[in-house]
Amino acid sequence: MLNFIICEDEPELLKEYKNQIDKFMMKYDIEYTCYTFDCYNAKWKKVAKEIKGFKIFLLDIRTEKGSGIDAARMIREEFDDWVSMIIMISGYAEYKYEALGKRLMLVDFINKLDHSEQKLQDALLICMKHYDNKYKCLRYTYKNVAYNIEFRSIIKIEKEMDSKRCLITTEEGEYPIQGTLNEILKKLDKRFFKCNRAVAINIEQVQSYNFTKNVIKFKNGEEFKETSRSKKREMFNHVRGVC
Repeated sequence: MLNFIICEDEPELLKEYKNQIDKFMMKYDIEYTCYTFDCYNAKWKKVAKEIKGFKIFLLDIRTEKGSGIDAARMIREEFDDWVSMIIMISGYAEYKYEALGKRLMLVDFINKLDHSEQKLQDALLICMKHYDNKYKCLRYTYKNVAYNIEFRSIIKIEKEMDSKRCLITTEEGEYPIQGTLNEILKKLDKRFFKCNRAVAINIEQVQSYNFTKNVIKFKNGEEFKETSRSKKREMFNHVRGVC
């Protein structure tokens, strides 16, 4: 789920930002929700902290109850959230360098008075590139059941013996998918590594790899000991992040 969390104390601008997001999201087949606030109150804090999924914040730098800079600092430091996207919006251009100088990893600082609609669209596009990289999904249909599986949740994919299908193992369970392992890998990205003829693993799900013992330990505690000899060095380099 994609979540937009907007804080703007001018009602017309708040409505306009919501409309711009709706217009932007028409290009994507992704579920999303917009949360709107006119100040940084307890309700804003609860949503900012507790809502699950990918979050994109649009923060007004000045409201009657709170500062966007303080809100961004709360997201990063108090909530320890360095993944969510933060766009700062203000009619006060003089705050730009202060906001960008706080090392809060802002996507952009947008001046409300300077072509803000186009700049917001550009900033949202940057956010979606991050979303695509982190939350890509494998969508397919098998025996009249539609599946939508996030890449990041996949632990491994294994070709079933004497079958024309594979089995996807995820954090939540196992799911069948029609096709060869190579055909499925073409639909995935570079985080997936084919460690033998029948199995591909998600490198991001690997906690450690013991090269000597040839043992992969996944983050869920499971172990895998079937990396082919010809793939051991490449596996080792992938886990080290040098491949």
